[in-house]
Amino acid sequence: MILYLGTSSLVKLYVEEQHAEAVRQWVRDAEIVATCRVAYTETVSALDGCYQDKQLSKDEYERVIQVFSEDWPSFVSLDFDEVRAGQLIKKYGLRRFDAMHLSAAKIICGEQSSLSFGFSSFDRKLCDAAAAEGMRVLTIV
Repeated sequence: MILYLGTSSLVKLYVEEQHAEAVRQWVRDAEIVATCRVAYTETVSALDGCYQDKQLSKDEYERVIQVFSEDWPSFVSLDFDEVRAGQLIKKYGLRRFDAMHLSAAKIICGEQSSLSFGFSSFDRKLCDAAAAEGMRVLTIV
């Protein structure tokens, strides 16, 4: 399976949050894990927010950033189609980075061969847009 992770799912690989174990299992089961290139910056920002909110100590924050940076090359980092992202904003009312993610997912979803495809995000509006675009959205039951 090709697993596409939006940033809200990607962060769950590094921080103990609700549904983190489900995302980690999806990653273990996937043959390919992909995300948009903007997810690197978004994830560092989210992890910094966890540190600023005192969810992570300084040592934990530095360790998590290091592990994430070391893991980054193992993800398929996709570019996005800026015109398509703009169209997705207009069509679904998405925020800019969510539209970039959906645009990137559409690129890999359209290029896949025989592998199944799953989209993961914990942003309801983004998931609804992905489903409307014909993607299988992984959900927690």
